[in-house]
Amino acid sequence: MTWVRPRIPGISQRRLGDFLLFGVTSAELVLLSFLTPTFTIADWVYVLQHLLVLGIALTRRPPEVQDRSLLSSTAVVVSYAYPYAQVAYLRWVPGDPTWPEAGLVLVTFAAFLSFASLLSLGRWFGVWPALRGLATRGPYRLVRHPMYLAYVLADIGCNLQEWNFGTALLVVAGWASLFYRIRAEERILSQDSGWSNYVALVRHRLFPGLW
Repeated sequence: MTWVRPRIPGISQRRLGDFLLFGVTSAELVLLSFLTPTFTIADWVYVLQHLLVLGIALTRRPPEVQDRSLLSSTAVVVSYAYPYAQVAYLRWVPGDPTWPEAGLVLVTFAAFLSFASLLSLGRWFGVWPALRGLATRGPYRLVRHPMYLAYVLADIGCNLQEWNFGTALLVVAGWASLFYRIRAEERILSQDSGWSNYVALVRHRLFPGLW
């Protein structure tokens, strides 16, 4: 049996979505640098993750199926924007600390979980719900959407460090977008031949033992 290395399209063959991902990730890096006065280990992990996404954007395979509907696109925009909106809002309206030490632990754990999830996805990573392949390794053995679990944990951690009514509302909007993305992604991923076996093995979408 001969193993054939999968062909990776060159820069000239990139899709608009790839360049969009590259541009948005670059903008996120600039925002992260601007909004973060002092970098913790979690911040450096996120920087490394963004650099990895820049490489993925220029090497990933085109999707077999993709959902670019208005609802999915709105959920993508909200889920990308709300973490930065929280940081910006706290500069405008300062919040109150609840348990900063626990918050730091959660944010750091979430950063490593998000990075591990991205490594498991590799060139299958995307923003819009799409089918490029089915990730079943690493954190994807725990829940079906570990990267979104990382976002939820990071939100809880950030709000334990500092929160107010505005950040709580932003988190509610952000989580609603994440739940919608989960449903939309699973509708697409269910078209993969290995999906039913994967769902039988990993029963929970986001919270181990709950949902």
